[in-house]
Amino acid sequence: MAEQTFSRRGLILTAGAALFTPALLRAQTPVPEIAAPVRHNTNGFSSQNWQDHFDTLGKAAIVADTSSRALHYWGGDGETYKIYPTSVPRSVELTKRGYTRIVRKRVGPDWTPTPSMIERDPDLKYMPPGPDNPLGTHAMYLSWPAYLIHGTHDTRKIGRQSSDGCIGLYNHMIEALYQIAPIGTQVRIV
Repeated sequence: MAEQTFSRRGLILTAGAALFTPALLRAQTPVPEIAAPVRHNTNGFSSQNWQDHFDTLGKAAIVADTSSRALHYWGGDGETYKIYPTSVPRSVELTKRGYTRIVRKRVGPDWTPTPSMIERDPDLKYMPPGPDNPLGTHAMYLSWPAYLIHGTHDTRKIGRQSSDGCIGLYNHMIEALYQIAPIGTQVRIV
């Protein structure tokens, strides 16, 4: 078998041609077998039934699934069903599981670090509403103290274990959920 060699000029021309090949043609080029397999988290984004979690639908219902990092919402009309990607608590110790409900809602929430947060990082201070606020643009407070469903300005957190206990959504998604989830919505964290 003959050994192939490329001159410097040939290598540059080949690389240049590859850069200017239309993306559609490059996409059709076979990928070598050494590429790592792509894994998708499709399980969390498959439809669920509220009846698997609650006795009655009531005003509305939310299930925040911390393993699939998805929030499922059912409207009290029985017709509305939405799924949102979320951030979840970064450890088992920070994760509460069980039943609660939305007791208060706020546009432009302010943020006060909890004592355990300050213990971990003494530089944390109160933050008024705004672009640096970790609660984003909207917050829905649960009956559990210091546990919320809220937005985030840091979009890198969504889909990850990144919170100190709360469930986070993209700001545009928490705004949409805020509009349709009334106070009294039952919530289950699993």
